[in-house]
Amino acid sequence: MSLDALFLRALTAELAQALTGAKIERIQQPARSTVVLTVKGARRADLLIGGSSGAPRIHLTAADLEKPQEPPMFCMLLRKHLTGARILEISQPATDRVVLMRLAAPGMFGEGEERGLAVELMGRTANVILTDGEGVITDCLYRVGSLEDRRAVQPGMRYRLPPMQDKKDLLAMQEEEIRAALGGFEDQRPLDKCVLGAFLGISPLTARELCALAYGDASPRVFEARGRDGLAALARELSALRDRCLSGDAAPWLISDPEGRPMDFCYMPVTQYGPGYAVTRAESFSALLDGFYARLDADERRRQRSRELTRTVKNARDRVTRRLEAQRRELADTEKRDWYRECGDIITANLYAMKKGQRELTAEDFYAPGGGTRTIPLDPLKTPQQNAAGYYKEYTRRKSARAHLTGQTAQGEAELAYLESVLDELERCETERDLMEIRQELTEGGYLRAPAKRGQAKRQISQPLRFRSSSGMLIRVGRSNTQNDALTLRDSAKTDLWLHASKIPGSHVVISCEGQVPDDKTVAEAASLAALYSRARASAKVPVDVTWIREIKKPAGARPGMVIYHTYRTLIAAPDEKLAERLSDR
Repeated sequence: MSLDALFLRALTAELAQALTGAKIERIQQPARSTVVLTVKGARRADLLIGGSSGAPRIHLTAADLEKPQEPPMFCMLLRKHLTGARILEISQPATDRVVLMRLAAPGMFGEGEERGLAVELMGRTANVILTDGEGVITDCLYRVGSLEDRRAVQPGMRYRLPPMQDKKDLLAMQEEEIRAALGGFEDQRPLDKCVLGAFLGISPLTARELCALAYGDASPRVFEARGRDGLAALARELSALRDRCLSGDAAPWLISDPEGRPMDFCYMPVTQYGPGYAVTRAESFSALLDGFYARLDADERRRQRSRELTRTVKNARDRVTRRLEAQRRELADTEKRDWYRECGDIITANLYAMKKGQRELTAEDFYAPGGGTRTIPLDPLKTPQQNAAGYYKEYTRRKSARAHLTGQTAQGEAELAYLESVLDELERCETERDLMEIRQELTEGGYLRAPAKRGQAKRQISQPLRFRSSSGMLIRVGRSNTQNDALTLRDSAKTDLWLHASKIPGSHVVISCEGQVPDDKTVAEAASLAALYSRARASAKVPVDVTWIREIKKPAGARPGMVIYHTYRTLIAAPDEKLAERLSDR
């Protein structure tokens, strides 16, 4: 992400204007790496500080963050020293990713004493550090190093800013100095990498954008750009960036991918991604970061929950697979059941010629098509009649086992197909609501333990995805097994057309016909959607079964999403995401 020092410069100026003079009323620590200060100035606001190590930040937030019942020790320490403190100053030293807050805290005897809060936003070394008025560290979110280290961050030590990188401060340079700095770039290196390594406070995104503005290429080689104009265009873009930052002309811009998902942000418009990406201006830097990270955090929580559910379903699938393999081996053993009955018949036919103690019987095999003899092992401790009874008993056992195992393997195969369909749903899950429905479905199926709660919550089922064919017909696509059942068995007419990827997990797709016969193009588009929303969406060609809703039956006791049909035709379709975007009827 592009929270570089130049972005932070504009953000710090915004926070200083909004919060200078405000009073800290409440302090919370909703997560190990996140502190929230509730401040009261012209209006009440929450200032989020820290964030995760992968996304350290500081900004005002409108999010309703969950508060732990027992606050961590660092939170208790901040409450002791900063509750009631007034914010005197918010600043950024040079072009560093550090925000310093100077505070006037109420003293023990009512006299004010100065405190400091340093927020370091350098990736994995992000930290929040509380100091006294002399700059001595009271404590910090993360204690770093030992007392002998030059950059240790420990209580009792004097706080020192992070060491400066061996780069040039663009904001303090004249255009001639910028041109001179560009002269030292190595010809074979990517130009954006050289910019990134030469100047303080510039992110990879900004470095690529400067190159794109100067040469229409986000990452040309140095010799290519130098051969055009001696890097004069890049020098002009760097000077313009310096002027933009010094004049306070920076503005919050959000970059979204073609699906509309927030992808990055910057303090100037970004052109390097081309027309497929949207670049929109936000209301403020805090609003930009708050919305961006709220979506990012929600996506991460969803991914985490999806991983947990996927692990549960895969474990269940593996158990079913192992059980099926054992049942199939046992079922294969029952194929020899008739041999035992035949042996019993042959022994019975030769009882007159047998006596107790025989270890085998060699007699005419009247079951062999070409005649001959059969040698049958015997138990010498049993009588001939007991040996015959033993073979008949084994025949009866294997015959019963075959009937039982046939039913068991059919159930196991149906359960395996169901679990594979759930895994497919989890791969395509887009929203928290989708995950909740799948979790509820797994709970009802006995794969998850039901949460303890008062009362019985009414089950909520979200709506299928909606599309409009080129001829205007409604096409609906189920997103979960529960939704598939509702779509196919309850919410569609018997005269609607039904589609599903053949013999693989996937969504139920229904064309709402309303008394009409769908045209071939509509059916082809619906088939493409059925292929896209199936386990085979990465394939170039997918067989898709097509039939009428009236042909669909759900067997008694079948799991969610499982249906049968016998009359159908099969089309070959290609999954097409662009077609889905064009037909979407959200």
